[in-house]
Amino acid sequence: MTEGVDGRHRDKDGRIERKRIDTKIGTLKPSYPALSSFPDKATLGTVLQGQGADSLSDLLRKLRGN
Repeated sequence: MTEGVDGRHRDKDGRIERKRIDTKIGTLKPSYPALSSFPDKATLGTVLQGQGADSLSDLLRKLRGN
């Protein structure tokens, strides 16, 4: 994979790679402090489903109130 904008990786087809839904929230907290209210052991997929968000970007927008 090649590096994309802001150090993000791109898939083989050139799209920026999405975060996996089985990623633990504790792994994401250093990069996304807005997730601090969620348990470290929760998965991204569980949090997305509980918050009614489609992606990490969508979740972060909802948490910021945008």
